[in-house]
Amino acid sequence: MKIAINGCGIGGPTLAWWLRRYGHEPVLLEKSPCLRKGGHVIDFWGTGYEIAQKMGLFPHLLDDAYIMERMRSVTASGRTTSSLDVRRFQELTQGRYLSIARSDLSRHIYQACEGMETRFGTSIVGIKDEGDKVHVQLSDDSQEDFDLVVGADGLHSKVRALTFGPQSDFEHHTGFYVAAFDLQGYQPRDELTYVSHTVPGRQISRVALRDDHTLILLVFSKRFVSREPENEAAQKSLLRQVYDDMGWETGAILARMDHAENFYFDRVSQIRMPEWTKGRVALLGDAAACASLLAGEGTGLAMTEAYILAGELQRAAGDHRIAFPAYQARLQDYLVRRQDQALKFAGFFAPKNWFSLFVRDVMTNAASIAFLSKLLLGSSFSTDFELPAYHDESSELHPEMKST
Repeated sequence: MKIAINGCGIGGPTLAWWLRRYGHEPVLLEKSPCLRKGGHVIDFWGTGYEIAQKMGLFPHLLDDAYIMERMRSVTASGRTTSSLDVRRFQELTQGRYLSIARSDLSRHIYQACEGMETRFGTSIVGIKDEGDKVHVQLSDDSQEDFDLVVGADGLHSKVRALTFGPQSDFEHHTGFYVAAFDLQGYQPRDELTYVSHTVPGRQISRVALRDDHTLILLVFSKRFVSREPENEAAQKSLLRQVYDDMGWETGAILARMDHAENFYFDRVSQIRMPEWTKGRVALLGDAAACASLLAGEGTGLAMTEAYILAGELQRAAGDHRIAFPAYQARLQDYLVRRQDQALKFAGFFAPKNWFSLFVRDVMTNAASIAFLSKLLLGSSFSTDFELPAYHDESSELHPEMKST
């Protein structure tokens, strides 16, 4: 089948890789002129890690990975209030845990799709499901027919809007906003350490990256926002207002924000939908069930959804009427649990009051103690989902693909 995939981030190329493995003809569409660069550093573990292993992405991923050592919270004067040995995460995941820039993970997945048709600077702007095919209008004014269309185009999915309705019907605001950007040559640097300063409702963090880059991450409560900013200039103005009195290194960071690279700003939201598929159209990743940027496992979940969707299509011999319901049935309860867990965890970044902040720091320090780390952190790293072995079935159908 010829399958259009709108979005070339994490879920889209992962889906394309598995679809090609099963003998289909995926076409990747991406509105950006090239793969996106920069982006925040993600924690990568769980089912996404397992799928990356199945795809042969290791040891290449390790070349760009960060094996972080410590997470440290400081006061306005720089005094440490809590410190956590992040290597505990390695122990809780049996060594299957790393941190990596989202764009680096995306690049490695896309490189594994070498030779696949990809159209940068082109995206879906119109969809007409005609029953036996999907007629698609593209942003370059061309039109084309596909057997299936998959929206892997993120929180603000165009495919979702065209097929299911406006984002407001499915978006659930978590009560936070997030901003991120890169600074070149920023000092000081704490290698392999997340450093953050938090006051009620606001947090600013930095992490040193390669090539003398530093990633800045800001998370704050919506109570500081009277009107959502409409453009980048207004977003930066809002950040200066919200963080004006934070102390620590905040002033120096904000002073350099206008010269920052890869600026990002958005609401921290979840997408909750009763159905992810309609006719010959399916949604994937954040477009279908965004857990939120603060969930800590969004990329892994997107890869899991891609693996399951491709696998169910293979198991159903390409019949979407069987595969699409099976895809949702396998994943929906699991993803809802992850979304619920993410809501509980969001307050870790910007506790609502000083008492909550004190409790967070006490718990963080306690988690550094070996016998307490599993008790306090174990549930966050448990993966109560077992991946089906679709690839074993496909190797019988497509023996020429056994090498992967």
